[in-house]
Amino acid sequence: MDKRKTLIIKVAAGVIFIAFFSILLFLANQDNPENYKTGTNSPVKYVKAKVIEVLQDNTQTDENSEGLKRGHQLLEIMILSGEHKGETQIIDNYLGLLYNVYAKEGTRIIARLDTHEGEFIASIYNYDRSFLIYGIIILFSALLCIIGGKKGFMALLGLVFTILCVMNILVPMISKGVPVLPLTILIVIVTTIVCLVLLDGINPKTFSAITGTILGVLVAGILAYIIGKLAHISGLNMEEAESMLLVATDNGLKIRNLLVAGILISALGAVMDTGMSISSAIYELHTVNPTMKALALFQSGMNIGKDAMGTMANTLILAFAGSSLNLVLMIFAYGIPFSQIINTDLIAIEIIRAITASIGIILSVPIVAFIGSRVMTRKDKEHIVKLKKNL
Repeated sequence: MDKRKTLIIKVAAGVIFIAFFSILLFLANQDNPENYKTGTNSPVKYVKAKVIEVLQDNTQTDENSEGLKRGHQLLEIMILSGEHKGETQIIDNYLGLLYNVYAKEGTRIIARLDTHEGEFIASIYNYDRSFLIYGIIILFSALLCIIGGKKGFMALLGLVFTILCVMNILVPMISKGVPVLPLTILIVIVTTIVCLVLLDGINPKTFSAITGTILGVLVAGILAYIIGKLAHISGLNMEEAESMLLVATDNGLKIRNLLVAGILISALGAVMDTGMSISSAIYELHTVNPTMKALALFQSGMNIGKDAMGTMANTLILAFAGSSLNLVLMIFAYGIPFSQIINTDLIAIEIIRAITASIGIILSVPIVAFIGSRVMTRKDKEHIVKLKKNL
């Protein structure tokens, strides 16, 4: 009877969650823009195209810019997708230092179409990298499933769910003016629960990892919010703030808390990894030696966590450093003094991101170790009590 009740509860919880998630997904994607406008009556669309013929090529190799081709090309292209599929147009292609798409016959490109009164003007936007990107994604998915087996497949499902939540719920709802922090916290909680339950099912180990992950990420977010207030840094100091402010005037987008929201999302993966590693280790220790006390399990979890927190914190800081490497190189090339560098908005933002996320990892270790040790030993105590009652 107990198993039947448990099954009914699990099924009911699953149905409620699916219904809630479906409603959230529907509300998030109502009235989303399909394209943006550059003028009053000039919708812009991006379509796939192919270069049929290079009619003229006046480009030359520039040795001062690492061998880039610079100059002008006259191309005939064919549209491969959208309402103008199959149509051809002759276009100019100017190649400079920043905008440089060198086309040959057969080159697949993404074309920008500016339409006005039924007529369209095409221009080259970029190379069509879809095939390569999809190939890399398929390779990653195949390796994850082949090497990871069932666990790898479940991890892949969790990853797909996380991407779906971020791209199809978080982003659309933030763009509509929904409060950023409550929504991001909700997404963090939901994705953590779903990903870890998919990976290991519903058990004490998963419960410990979920609790530690959520608390660790929330601590990182709270610290980022407080430090941002004290340092006078928010989403308004980010590199894309000016462009987003123009968008915000149309749809009520709130920019100020986007920095903290980004830290919550970026810290989630690393904290989840650390939390699950420690919880799994405590579970295995308890399985091998059920007589271990809660304190001994906690100490073992802390010892394991010390190694994990060092590597994961290093991973996060290196990831943030790598993302801002070009900026650091530019600052170094201009000989800007350290006192100016450390107080530059973009550098300060990257430091806050890296440090607060790393603090979230560090604090998740004792949280998971404590909860895991208590949950595992409590389960044994309840089992002993039941046995005594039966006797």
